[in-house]
Amino acid sequence: MDWSAASRSRWRKRTQRSKPLLFLLSFLPLSLLLLFLFLLTSSYSSLLRSLLPFSSPRQTLDHQCGAGGGGALSGERFLWYAPHSGFSNQVGELKNAAVVAAILNRTLVVPPVLDHHAVALGSCPKFRVSAPAELRAAVWDHIMDLIRDRRYVSMADIVDISSISSTVVKTIDFRVFASMWCGLNMEKACFGDLCCAVSGSGSLSGNFDQCRSLLSGLHGNVDHCVYTVEEDCRTTVWTYQQNSDGALDSFQPDKELQKKKKISYIRKRRDIHKAFGPGSEAETSSVLAFGTLFSGPYKGSELYIDIHESPKDSRIQSLLKQIEFLPFVSEIMAAGKDFAASIKKPFLCAQLRLLDGQFKNHWKTTFSELKQKLLSLQSEAKENQLNGPIHIFIMTDLPRANWTQTYLGEIEKNEQYKLYTLQESDDLVLKAAERLMASEHGLKSGFLPRIVDGNNEKRICDPSSLPDILLYVEESACSCASLGFVGTAGSTIATSIELMRRNNACKS
Repeated sequence: MDWSAASRSRWRKRTQRSKPLLFLLSFLPLSLLLLFLFLLTSSYSSLLRSLLPFSSPRQTLDHQCGAGGGGALSGERFLWYAPHSGFSNQVGELKNAAVVAAILNRTLVVPPVLDHHAVALGSCPKFRVSAPAELRAAVWDHIMDLIRDRRYVSMADIVDISSISSTVVKTIDFRVFASMWCGLNMEKACFGDLCCAVSGSGSLSGNFDQCRSLLSGLHGNVDHCVYTVEEDCRTTVWTYQQNSDGALDSFQPDKELQKKKKISYIRKRRDIHKAFGPGSEAETSSVLAFGTLFSGPYKGSELYIDIHESPKDSRIQSLLKQIEFLPFVSEIMAAGKDFAASIKKPFLCAQLRLLDGQFKNHWKTTFSELKQKLLSLQSEAKENQLNGPIHIFIMTDLPRANWTQTYLGEIEKNEQYKLYTLQESDDLVLKAAERLMASEHGLKSGFLPRIVDGNNEKRICDPSSLPDILLYVEESACSCASLGFVGTAGSTIATSIELMRRNNACKS
C-alpha cells in the first residue's frame, strides 16, 4: 500500500471539510474586536472601562480630571508650580508664578509655606537639578505631610498678596483647589471656620494618589486636563516679548563641565506666551504645571525666568513693579513694630546666620562687619555726648548657650551694649500667630466658592497647630531698626530685610 499517497489523500480530504470552520474561526476574533471597539466608543464605554482590569492610569485620570469642581470651576484654567528650598526662595517663586499666571491669563494656585529645604532643586549653574515631574511629586508629598501634621500655612497667610490678587492676578488657595478640582477633603489643613467650610466639601476617601499623579505629570500630559512643563533651567530661559524666541542664551555649560559631567545641554531663550499661550498645545488644558519657577542672575543672564520688564504690555509692566516688594501681612508687621517699640530706644539690628552650612566659613567676616558698625556708633555717641548703652536686637540661629566663645559672647558681657532677642515661645509671637491664623488671609485673598449648606449647620474642624512665625516677626522688627542693619553676606534673609528697609515697611 502506498502510505504516502494514502496520507496525502487523507489530509486533502480533511482540509476540504474544515474550510468553513476555519473561515469562521478566523473571522471570530475580528468580530469580537469590532464589537469591543463599538462598545468602547458607545454610551456603554464608561461602564466597560470601569470593568476592565487593565485600564491605563491615563484613561482613569482623564475621566476624573477636575471632577470635584463641577460648574464652579467651569472654564477656569490654573497654573501650578513646585516651590522649594528656603522661605525667601519660595517668595521669589511666588512672584515669578504671579507674573507667568498673568501673562497666560491663568488662575494661580497659591501653595503652602514648605519647611526649610524640605524639597531641594539642586544647582542650575552646575546643570544638576531634579526633573520637574520629580520636583512636583516631592512637593505634593511634603504638602501631604504638612496636612497630616496639622502644620499647613498658606504663603498668602504670611505674604500680603492682596494688592495683586485683587487686580491683575486671579488666585485660588491650594486647599480650595484640591477640594474642588480633585474632590479631596482638606479639613486637616484648616485652622479657621472659613477654611473648614470651603475645603471640607470633598471626600475623605478621595483619591489623593490620583490627584498627585495628575499634577505631577507622572503619567505624562492628559489632553485638556493637565499639561506639564518638562523644560527646566538646564535647557530653557523663559522670556516675554523680547524677540529672542529660540535664540541661544549667553550662559552655556563650559567645555570642562561638559567633559567632566558628560552633559550636552544647550540653553535656549523661549517666549513663554508663545509656548503656552493662545494656539499652543497647553492652551486648552485645565492645569498648566511647572516645576521650579526659581530664578536669579548668573553670568550675565538669568537661571530660568528672564522677565523684568514688559514695555509692550502695560498690565504686566505694572505687575512687575508691584511684586518688587510684597510685605508681610498686617499681623506679622504689627508684632514686629510692637517688639521694636518695646525696646524704647533707637536700636541696631544684627542678623547673624551662623549655623547654616553655607555661612559657617563666614563667621569672621560677619562678626568683623558687626564690630566695625559698633565702633562707628560708639564714635557718633561720643561726638554727640550721648550716654548709655547701644541697644542691639540680635537675630541669629545660634542658640544663646553657644555664644560664649564668639564675638556675641563678648558684647553680651560688655556694659556698653544692651542686647535683645525674640523666642518662638514669647507671648508676643504666640499671640501674633493666633491672630494670623484667625484672619485666614490665604483663603480670603483668592477665589472662594459659594457655601451651600442645606442643613444650615456650621461646619467645625479641629484647628491645626499654630505656625512658627518667629523669623517673619524678627525680619519685621529689623525693618524698624533706626540705628541701622548688619546682615550676613549672601543670606536671602538679609536681602529680604534690606528690601523691607528700602521700602519703609516699618512706617507703612
